[in-house]
Amino acid sequence: MEALQDAILQLIIQRTDAKSTAKLGCVSQQWHSLASDDQLWSRFSAQDFYVTSRLDPTGSPCSSYKETYKKWHESFCMYPLSIVRRAKHCWDIIRNWTSIHFPELTNTLARGASEDEISRTEDELGWQLPVSARILYRFCNGQEIPRGGFPRTQQLSVLGLLGGYCLYDHIVNVHLLPLREILTLTKDCASWITLPRGSKHIVVAASCNMNKFFFLDCSDSQLYVGTKNLETGEMMPCVASTLIDVAQQDAMLLWLEEYGRQLEAGKFSVRKDGNIRSISLFPEKEPLCSEAVTNGVQVRSSAVFVPEVSDLQESGDKHYFCYSIRMCLLRQENFSEGTMLSSCQLARRHWIIRANDTIIDDVHGEAVIGKYPYLKEGGDVFVYQSGSTLPTSSGSIEGDFTFVPGRLSKPDGPEFSVRVAPFPLEIQKYIF
Repeated sequence: MEALQDAILQLIIQRTDAKSTAKLGCVSQQWHSLASDDQLWSRFSAQDFYVTSRLDPTGSPCSSYKETYKKWHESFCMYPLSIVRRAKHCWDIIRNWTSIHFPELTNTLARGASEDEISRTEDELGWQLPVSARILYRFCNGQEIPRGGFPRTQQLSVLGLLGGYCLYDHIVNVHLLPLREILTLTKDCASWITLPRGSKHIVVAASCNMNKFFFLDCSDSQLYVGTKNLETGEMMPCVASTLIDVAQQDAMLLWLEEYGRQLEAGKFSVRKDGNIRSISLFPEKEPLCSEAVTNGVQVRSSAVFVPEVSDLQESGDKHYFCYSIRMCLLRQENFSEGTMLSSCQLARRHWIIRANDTIIDDVHGEAVIGKYPYLKEGGDVFVYQSGSTLPTSSGSIEGDFTFVPGRLSKPDGPEFSVRVAPFPLEIQKYIF
């Protein structure tokens, strides 16, 4: 081995992992020098921890990638490396998305909790958190909540990382809770929710309006969301049981990973209502979002399951869905078929609602939520939300809107029908 040239030894070392390389560096001064190559440890840092800069877990600079790797290893060596890597990657995706699309929300994401902070939380709870939950909180201790906790001001309430929706006066925007708030809300919920004796449920996320709660069961690592009957302990799993392997696939990690993927894929977006922005859970991508253009009027439609209003004890309509309709009049150069319009106004609506493939409602009515939106070419998008209940866990809505060119009070021509393409009402494998 001593007769081998450095280039050959480098090739050998490059085919090992970080642990083997550290051992090889103990053989001799020559091997120590080769095993300390910064480019080599840069690769190990990226490969094992998704770390691509010389920064330790606290954000402090390191003199080399070897030192960087050592600091990360010392901080997380008590955990399975595969889960550490996934949790880090998950938070990198979420932080990157929010920094680009919603920077004010990024500022609410807290620094990671220390091992001592997590241990003190477990002592107060009286049980341990699942391994993946511990690691997730090591990278980000939820969202910074103003002193005094919930409820909060309207401006702060929309900065929920897990987003929400609005249905009449039912407003939801869900925050990922820091450890101190987990303790507070878990104790509060225990006073009015009936759970099995010995239950190890903790509240990990909640809407600022206190109308939607997510619970992590520290016994089986499943994540649940409360229903309308939460007071009696009724909850729904947020991750399909077929996706969970308790040893390596705790639900909270799977859930946040999937949420990050959907943000990155553009399924959810930041919506603006006046001067206030928030993450909307209404899907923006097919097949969960439909789109149709008729005479330049574009209608985009999608729905989200609303567990906290769903009554699973009902024998009839028990699954509640909130749907969002976005309509606008495109600029003339953006479409090529149909009549060219400069403005139009909605007069009537027609909905066909199905549970599975069976029509359960055929609705004809005036306006939408009492409004007759007036659309101008290239103008603002008119958005409205409404809801529907189904006896089944899946269904669909389609229909049409009747518009008149110009205004209802002064039509510029005969009324015309605008298609609303079918969009699904479905409970997804992941519930947010």
